[in-house]
Amino acid sequence: MTIAVSVRFARNPELNLKPRQTLGPDAACRWLDEQFRQLGAEPLRASGKVLIADKILAVASAAGYELFARDAAWAESYAASVTAALGRPVVCVAADEAMLTY
Repeated sequence: MTIAVSVRFARNPELNLKPRQTLGPDAACRWLDEQFRQLGAEPLRASGKVLIADKILAVASAAGYELFARDAAWAESYAASVTAALGRPVVCVAADEAMLTY
């Protein structure tokens, strides 16, 4: 099975990530929670509730293209976490549009 995550930012080349590692859903959610806090990501909803899809988008936006481009290990962990948390093997994260497709 192909596992792939593409991440798109405005005015930057699309990043195509193919993680070699796999994570369980719990580990993936913990990694995303940790990154959300470390990067100072902001909740997308006024209620303060953070759904997993919102967290994936917020982490990508807070990280920015630069972190993905300079840290391949971090980008691979992000991709592995995204696919495991969503339970989908192929995901497109459009950070510039705040949209996920799978």
